Amino acid sequence: MIERRTVTNALATLLGTATSLPVGRGVLPASPANATAYYVLTPLDSTLSGAPYADMNEDLSLVIQVTSVSAPDKSRPGTAGTLEQAEGLADKARAAFLARNPTTGQWTNPLAVAGAACMCRELEVEVGAMNDPTDGIISYVQRFRFELTAA
Repeated sequence: MIERRTVTNALATLLGTATSLPVGRGVLPASPANATAYYVLTPLDSTLSGAPYADMNEDLSLVIQVTSVSAPDKSRPGTAGTLEQAEGLADKARAAFLARNPTTGQWTNPLAVAGAACMCRELEVEVGAMNDPTDGIISYVQRFRFELTAA
């Protein structure tokens, strides 16, 4: 059986490594506390399919939400996040998950999950930019679907 937790951890690692930015799992990232750009990765829906009940080799389909956040610089009063930065972060997240090597067709950033292979990665929905004018934070929401099978 593919453990969802291990997939979520692998996705957070992939995103953080590919973008060199902090990633929080369902919460603000722990470090650095004063980051002006970061991601929040939130697991959403998941389904199992494929093998009969007695066989532990089901396929796993899961959706994760990536919120790209452009925040004020706490060391500079009066600053605010920008739509330009939030869209740039969303572009980097999309590339981290979906970019492929044009020669081999393989994903540029491998998803390392023990005992599982990723069959499909896709952008499920892109809600787009949202802002909170009271604190100067601009966020951009995307949802990605990942299909994995037991390796």
